[in-house]
Amino acid sequence: MSEHLDSFAMAQQQLAAVAERINLDPNVHEVLKSPKRELTVHFPVSMRDGSIKMFTGYRVHHNLTRGPAKGGIRFHPETDISEVKALAFWMTIKCAVVNLPFGGAKGGVACDPRQLNLAELEDLTRRYTTEIAILLGPDKDIPAPDMGTNGQTMAWIMDTYSMLKGTTVPAVVTGKPIAIGGSEGRIEATGRGVVTIARETLLSRGNQLPDSTVAVQGFGNVGAAAAKLFYRSGCKIQAVSDVQGAIFNQNGLDILNLEDWVKKTGTVVGFPESEPLAPEELLYLPVDLLIPAALQNQLTGENAHKVKARYIIEGANGPTTPEADKILNDKGVVVVPDVLANAGGVTVSYFEWVQGLQSFFWSESEVNAKLEQIMVRAFGQVNAAAKKHNCDFRTAAYIVGVGRVAEAITALGIFP
Repeated sequence: MSEHLDSFAMAQQQLAAVAERINLDPNVHEVLKSPKRELTVHFPVSMRDGSIKMFTGYRVHHNLTRGPAKGGIRFHPETDISEVKALAFWMTIKCAVVNLPFGGAKGGVACDPRQLNLAELEDLTRRYTTEIAILLGPDKDIPAPDMGTNGQTMAWIMDTYSMLKGTTVPAVVTGKPIAIGGSEGRIEATGRGVVTIARETLLSRGNQLPDSTVAVQGFGNVGAAAAKLFYRSGCKIQAVSDVQGAIFNQNGLDILNLEDWVKKTGTVVGFPESEPLAPEELLYLPVDLLIPAALQNQLTGENAHKVKARYIIEGANGPTTPEADKILNDKGVVVVPDVLANAGGVTVSYFEWVQGLQSFFWSESEVNAKLEQIMVRAFGQVNAAAKKHNCDFRTAAYIVGVGRVAEAITALGIFP
């Protein structure tokens, strides 16, 4: 359903648009146009049927001016170097928007984790870790979970890296299980950030979160957590989808019952308190809030004119193409970009990293309070930039983020 658009080309378009808007120093623009380094690895994994299969993995550092590299690792069949470079770029901007002391990174392996058993997944993860270990370290590059990976994946990465170093290194990854140094509140942090930003966006326009209608594309880690928090905030969740299909209920889905259904069946499809919905139709429902929390390039120049939602809060990375952005802005749809809307995950990853370095841990309520403070502050700064420059939220977020990175690049200068 998505138009063909190279992910990194899309990211560069977004950078070029804001560079022109803020008269960015051409030298700084030149630095930001390219990643600092990109590593591609090909490695074998012994499958349980006795065969050996080759996999391709990536790790990209976009810019490290503001601190060590931070970014998730995804296991997905369509992962390629262009996607990983774009995601690393967006991480650079995202960390700067919420003012975290990190640069942007991203990694991934082209694989379908659903086609691998647990032992194969562990072997793949550990071998991939050894291949990219030259880049990793708590003061160099700190991975986190992303699409197709989770706390267990991070535990394997941490253990493999620790074995290579000869000592336990909890701060080398974030998104770990609590038992080995993970942070309270990390699992639902991205979804919680999405809901916080949605609330602040509505408030800035004189509206309230309770009784708002919501459609959530993607019922994975981000979408499911966001849906539950929207539900608890008094919203009416009319539709949700996953990779197998979509469901709809005009009067609102009971998200707690839906969670139980998904645990039993592995999908939202067939939920008794719903009717089936064509997955693409979810994007066109006349709801207050549309939450794309699945893949990139879901809203494109081909379908953006069908969108009837008043607000789009990007739970996924890069779900809206530049062409779609223009159509949506012309229609008066408020789009809150990924680099702000889904920054809750990296924010609590920052908390986990700090806790790991200090071996001093915070309660879930403390984590959630600190997350709320950072997200509300970041929204206020982006909203102020939007008013000052008379622009949309994506442009405003890039003005804030690129501005901070540019300031750091200028301050440090070029070595030698």
